[in-house]
Amino acid sequence: MNPIPPTTYRDRDLYLFVSSRFIATLAIQVQSVAIGWQVYDMVRTPLALGLVGLCQFLPMFLLTLPAGDITDRFNQRRVYSLAAGVQASCSVLFLALSLFRPHTPWMYFVVLVLFGAARGFAGPSGSSLLPFLVPQARISKSMAVSSSFFTAATISGPALGGFLYALGPVPVYSLCIAGFVGAALIVSRLGGRRFTPERTEATRYERVAEGVKFVRSRPVVFGAISLDLFAVLLGGATALLPVYARDILHVGPLGLGFLRSAPALGAFSMAFYLTHWPLKNRVGPKMFGAVAIFGLATIVFGLSTWFPVSLLALFVLGASDMVSVNIRGSLIQLSTPDAMRGRVSSVSMLFIGASNELGEFESGTTAALMGTVPAVVAGGIGTLLVVAWWMKLFPPLRRVNKFTDVAVHY
Repeated sequence: MNPIPPTTYRDRDLYLFVSSRFIATLAIQVQSVAIGWQVYDMVRTPLALGLVGLCQFLPMFLLTLPAGDITDRFNQRRVYSLAAGVQASCSVLFLALSLFRPHTPWMYFVVLVLFGAARGFAGPSGSSLLPFLVPQARISKSMAVSSSFFTAATISGPALGGFLYALGPVPVYSLCIAGFVGAALIVSRLGGRRFTPERTEATRYERVAEGVKFVRSRPVVFGAISLDLFAVLLGGATALLPVYARDILHVGPLGLGFLRSAPALGAFSMAFYLTHWPLKNRVGPKMFGAVAIFGLATIVFGLSTWFPVSLLALFVLGASDMVSVNIRGSLIQLSTPDAMRGRVSSVSMLFIGASNELGEFESGTTAALMGTVPAVVAGGIGTLLVVAWWMKLFPPLRRVNKFTDVAVHY
């Protein structure tokens, strides 16, 4: 493929892209607050809240890999826009349900399944867009910009959702509808490079399997993705924050809010730093170092009985995780040819989704078996052991100096 002239890239497209990601993520966070409150208000059982997450996770889990294949075979801008349009339609349905006030939450669960399916398609198509909007040399910095917008939406979304829901469901879902529609329109009009899929006789299963094999055959890509999977799986201390707030630190609901905000604030601060001072060398060792710091911060948090130390540990935990996220995302994007971006993004998202969901389950299970503090400390130690083992299993990842060392030509 011939090099694309630099004039093809426009800074405006990058900031439009991250703006669309911000408003879509904000809409998801705002809507999650309203849905959780409405469902729990109807049935008053924690199991219903678990079903809210399960109804979204299962379709996302089942559809993410096929969605990656579809992203590689069609215009990813169109795939994302259609998925965001379906999300907006789900917000319309939630608004209608709020106005008609059903007595059981089952209709909410049905719409949540559709919403989860739409997120399964929006994820790979949106994640694969960035390399088409910026030149290779700016991938790492652009990832930091995108991550900072995403984290800002994650921080502000729940608070905004709670404020708007106090005014009623109409403002909440109206904002969500506008957010998803706006994201769809923005992405549909982005410039940048265009990718024409190659014609192939392979079946859909073969194409999905090809994406998995590609990840498995690239030690840098597979090592980065799997390192994140096991680090988050073992170091999922955030799932146990309510226990720490009530029984260990004795800070109550207000303290729980601070504890929940600390990792996101650390991640946002690090993303802001990386936006202005992107990583340039020794990126492989720095990724392992960041995950090791993540494990150490988990241990410190697990042992702490002093609220300020716990907040600091969670802040460091979030900041180190953002370094790992930035390096992993940059390595994946730069190591992946255009024809595989959707499928590789879907595999990465599947790993990340599994680590988040299973990490919460693992933390809760081990805490029930061995106690909260031993479970968190053991998770941090396990993360350190994974770092040491992965450094031996994936020497190519450990030896990466600059991002350009793994970049494919496009």
